[in-house]
Amino acid sequence: MYDRTTTARFPGLVDTALRAAGWQPGRWDIRQAEHWADTLRGYVSPGGHRHGLFPAAVEAWAEFGGLHIEPGGPGQALAPAALWLDPLHGLHMARTLADLGRALGTEVCPLGEEVTADREHQALLAMDCDGRVYSLDHSGDWYLGADLDQALTLLLSGHHPHRLTLG
Repeated sequence: MYDRTTTARFPGLVDTALRAAGWQPGRWDIRQAEHWADTLRGYVSPGGHRHGLFPAAVEAWAEFGGLHIEPGGPGQALAPAALWLDPLHGLHMARTLADLGRALGTEVCPLGEEVTADREHQALLAMDCDGRVYSLDHSGDWYLGADLDQALTLLLSGHHPHRLTLG
């Protein structure tokens, strides 16, 4: 029997966590996404670094921006991550994101962050111009998926991300 509380887009526990955070199919707040884009566009680091801005990120912000997502169950291999999808958490990380983008041969901009239960920063989430998603934390840089849907599923399901390495 078809469960009307979930979509085919996300696995059950991921869909449930997203909906509990306020997401639903068709959610679209382009006004807020454009505000974030304007704020990021206006920021210049002390070293002159600027944020990359591109349609994939603005679309991700319009659909998922502002959500505080708590995982809905135990993780598959790791504890699932709680997320706060607000790109301004990465406002002052323009140089770090520019360095990652240069290493990857693309532009990268902030997406939000992984947080602890009391919403303390754990890792910065970022997206490149092709929609691929990354996490940057004290232990390294991680590839989370080819698009935001894959990244959300990985993080909220507690699967292992792939460490980015040179060479």
